[in-house]
Amino acid sequence: MIVGTNWFLGYSHTSLAKDRFIKALQTRERMAEILAVFLERGVDAVMAPLSQHLEAAIRDAEERTGRGMIRILTPSFNLLPGGPPEDAPEVQLDRCRALGATFCLPHQCVTDALLDRMHGVIRDIDVYCRMIRERGMIPGLSTHMPEAVVIADKTDADVETYIQLYNAAGFLMQVEADWVMRVIHGAKKPVMTIKPLAAGRLLPVVGMAFVWSTIRDQDMVTIGTSTPDEAREVIDLSLDLLDRRVPGYELQRTRSKESLG
Repeated sequence: MIVGTNWFLGYSHTSLAKDRFIKALQTRERMAEILAVFLERGVDAVMAPLSQHLEAAIRDAEERTGRGMIRILTPSFNLLPGGPPEDAPEVQLDRCRALGATFCLPHQCVTDALLDRMHGVIRDIDVYCRMIRERGMIPGLSTHMPEAVVIADKTDADVETYIQLYNAAGFLMQVEADWVMRVIHGAKKPVMTIKPLAAGRLLPVVGMAFVWSTIRDQDMVTIGTSTPDEAREVIDLSLDLLDRRVPGYELQRTRSKESLG
């Protein structure tokens, strides 16, 4: 399991109003409390864009628990000359290194812009992977296009892992879930799956049951939460699902369900 950060940084995939709510809610202290729950339970990796606000919370959680967090950072940067100097690849990759990234996976907006399906190549991926390794980080790629995984494997791209959309609702996925399942199972490298709950469109038990039961042992699930209780719940739920037990968590109560009690 990997800690996701959309519910920390305001990427709701719902509305601008929801994005603003998340950003107002998630102070450094609140994020550190959630991250500490994950660290205490052995979930010691976080996936995120570059954010000093989040980095401060990660350090607070590390200090509180006495445990280190692995940073999996997903930078975006200029692909063509003439862009903002602060967004040059060298600058952004240097920032990743300064933030302590172990893994550096150029974001989907980079990877998928470079993907050439007609010629079966990911343009310049070798250049960026070399730059990542020169900075002491492990390269991978983040994509919304399952072809990126297939082409990277076929061309022996110098990457060690992939980030791939995968959820039971097919949310944001470009082909059906069974096709993405096949791509994941055929990947030469471990796959970090993202958006297992389709940005809140699936119940946790539904979304997590699907991904945990259909990925390989070497693959991972990235899950974001808004509160410490949600973090505890999703960890306990996942452990039950992985042990093939019916989850025994307390259900929410409403008046319409009184007759089921």
